[in-house]
Amino acid sequence: MSFDTVLFYLLAIVLVVAAFRVITATSPVTGVLHLILTFFTASMMWMLIQAEFLSLVLVIVYVGAVMVLFLFVVMMLDMRTEGLKQGLKVYLPLGLTIGGVMVLEMAFVVLRSWGDAPALPVPADDFDNTLALGTAMYTQYAYAVEIGGVVLLVGMICAIALTMRKRSDYKRTDPGKQVRVRAADRVRLVSMPAQVETPDAQSEGAQK
Repeated sequence: MSFDTVLFYLLAIVLVVAAFRVITATSPVTGVLHLILTFFTASMMWMLIQAEFLSLVLVIVYVGAVMVLFLFVVMMLDMRTEGLKQGLKVYLPLGLTIGGVMVLEMAFVVLRSWGDAPALPVPADDFDNTLALGTAMYTQYAYAVEIGGVVLLVGMICAIALTMRKRSDYKRTDPGKQVRVRAADRVRLVSMPAQVETPDAQSEGAQK
């Protein structure tokens, strides 16, 4: 058994355990953290089969942006799981049925595609897939990469705005007031007369 095979089975075990913990964790934060581990492990498995583009997209977009954003939103919302568990037994059979149908559909598509898939072309020995991917992303598809970054930035700003909109336990800043501020509003000079201690006050302080 080769090292790639052993590594594949090891990553598969981690992937299955992390995915199971996503749906069984009692804390939403724990579920999101295991979902990040699931995506990262799947990315490593795609790297084993030389699918560098899918691996990098999964790490950069989902693990680095979407899942971290979900984790931020979950922590800021301070979710209560007591009310969510009340209807678990009612909807559990329906959820298991839908999940089983999805698994069967994916298994059918994968087996059908696996059997009809042609043999992959063998790349040249000096071909660098990562170099070709980076060159294509930052030359031919540079605008698409920039647009994706802007979309992720807008999503992060929207998440912050949604979580902070109805909270009153934090300080809110007004950029307009900060721009229009004057020195007289921030600094006040107070003139105070000098105080000179008398000999009687010095002797009382020494006695104390």
